[in-house]
Amino acid sequence: MTDARPMTPAEAGALIRVPTADDDKYARGVVGFVTGSTQYPGAAVLGVEAALRTGVGMARYLGPARPTELVLQRRPEAVTAAGRVQAWVVGSGIERVSDLEAEPERWALTALASGHPMVIDAGAIDAASIERATASGAPVVITPHAGELARLLERDRAAVIADPVGCAREAAGRFGIVVLLKGSTTRAVSPAGHVIEARSAPAWLATAGAGDALAGLLGALLAAHAGPLADDHERELLTRVAATAAVIHGLAAERASAGGPLTVLDLCAALSPVIAQLVADRS
Repeated sequence: MTDARPMTPAEAGALIRVPTADDDKYARGVVGFVTGSTQYPGAAVLGVEAALRTGVGMARYLGPARPTELVLQRRPEAVTAAGRVQAWVVGSGIERVSDLEAEPERWALTALASGHPMVIDAGAIDAASIERATASGAPVVITPHAGELARLLERDRAAVIADPVGCAREAAGRFGIVVLLKGSTTRAVSPAGHVIEARSAPAWLATAGAGDALAGLLGALLAAHAGPLADDHERELLTRVAATAAVIHGLAAERASAGGPLTVLDLCAALSPVIAQLVADRS
């Protein structure tokens, strides 16, 4: 199977959940984060920022003291106590789950076993974390770059670069998950091997922190679609939602760049107007 299809902005726009007058913050979705570390606190800030700019009803952050302080400085509306969550983002800014301090490690393991839709990123992309999440029945998306996928498959990075679709399909099929493989073309691959490509990102997007924002954006979309995702046994909706996140991420980067360099906070600031345009184009 070699076919792949592009995700269009129109298709991405159709998957944006627009709140109604009857929605409260919980109906709009609550996304939980176990991200960031003392060494890499910015990952927590960027993920939460992106999720809130995407339109989630609440971002709940559980992490070490330093990133917690920075998250609240940047986004005082973030909640930093345990509670109701409809989707999780785990791993951004973490070397390995087992390296976390005792309480953040407990939060990470609890999130992975929750059964809620899940983004597994960066240091949490390992077989143990993925298997813990899938054993709970959770719809799981992993968001590796080539090096992280190579590590998961115990391959050389060059092998992933030479055959990104084949390697993503191998991981998706082996673990029963969706693989969102980041690159100049980002590919969402379902467990059945279906491939959706997102090509909206400028080359300027290859910058530190871009993946943290993508994980937060995707987590927000998973929270908004948590109900339908529970019945998405073939993970085809999950694949389309993952591709939607990549399209929105790329369009926001293009808007923030305007043909030149950008920062990830620039990208996050562009998320709201990009989503507004995609929604407006539906009519």
